[in-house]
Amino acid sequence: MAINRKLWGRTPDGKAIYKYTLTNASGASAVVSNVGAAIVAINVPDRDGKLADVVLGYGKPEHYFADGPCAGKVPGRYANRIAKGRFSLDGKEYTLPINNGPNHLHGGPEGFQNQVWESRKRKGGVEFKYVSADGEMGYPGNLVAVVRYEWSEDNELRLTFSAKSDAKTVVNLTNHVYFNLNGRGSALQHFLKLNASEYLPTDDTLIPLGEPEPVAGTPMDFLNPKTLGRDIRKDFPALKFGKGYDACWVIDGYRKGQIQEAAELWSNRSGRSVKVFTTQPGIQVYTGNWLDGCPVGKRGRIYHDYDAVALECQHFPDSPNRPDYPTTVLQPGKTFHEAIIFAFGVRK
Repeated sequence: MAINRKLWGRTPDGKAIYKYTLTNASGASAVVSNVGAAIVAINVPDRDGKLADVVLGYGKPEHYFADGPCAGKVPGRYANRIAKGRFSLDGKEYTLPINNGPNHLHGGPEGFQNQVWESRKRKGGVEFKYVSADGEMGYPGNLVAVVRYEWSEDNELRLTFSAKSDAKTVVNLTNHVYFNLNGRGSALQHFLKLNASEYLPTDDTLIPLGEPEPVAGTPMDFLNPKTLGRDIRKDFPALKFGKGYDACWVIDGYRKGQIQEAAELWSNRSGRSVKVFTTQPGIQVYTGNWLDGCPVGKRGRIYHDYDAVALECQHFPDSPNRPDYPTTVLQPGKTFHEAIIFAFGVRK
């Protein structure tokens, strides 16, 4: 496995921005950056062996800061939404910035995704570290987060997330990479299969209402594969609220610390596929409903709504306010540890 580091640019205050390219023996590669610990590109073969970049991203590093889509980055300290930017720990209420309607999203405007992380090559992979100070974006505790990327000879991108805090806090980490397995065009003809027989209904601000509900008989049913576009225009609350799919599914058979298959996405046009494995309890599927107007993409490409889909393995939205959900509380002295694998392949 070859790992090449390249200086990509600098921030106005002089911080170095790097790109790391991990290339296996077949020539397939993954490119990551210390801007938001981002996945910048993934180049994998189609059914004819032709390599193409299958993730949304930008040509200039400065475009990764404060972009609406959060393209390829690791949002934090809490990925997804916290209702009204408030939660309590041990009777003390914490107030977070409101940056998505009436709610707090992805750790706030200065979340992990908009930070330059420390970076290094280590033991055949690339590691990024970010130290979040006590009180940053309203969260308690000094928290150290580490994201590690490994690229295998059989085209698997393995992500591990770890975090430690010196005080009781909440944490929810994922990667917000967007896939288009054709390399360009709409993603609505991609097929998706989810290992999830329940999803979390939400209010019109995308905050969960409470208990999961069955997907059976609804447009949220991906137990049997179907295209993303087949039901996306149906008259259904979740689709109206999000202008498409933007919801969290409950992964069947979740057991803490156990990795299992959550999803498979593929394109009949290119033959490319990606299977998603995770230790996390939920997967947020977002069909790029608001990509219009985002920064110019790689090679000058202009992105449009529904040009890519994000499959974000994570804990549930608003978990700090939902004691019945799998906990996102991190105790001092304990380690947050989760994993995601994106396994790329070809369907003949």
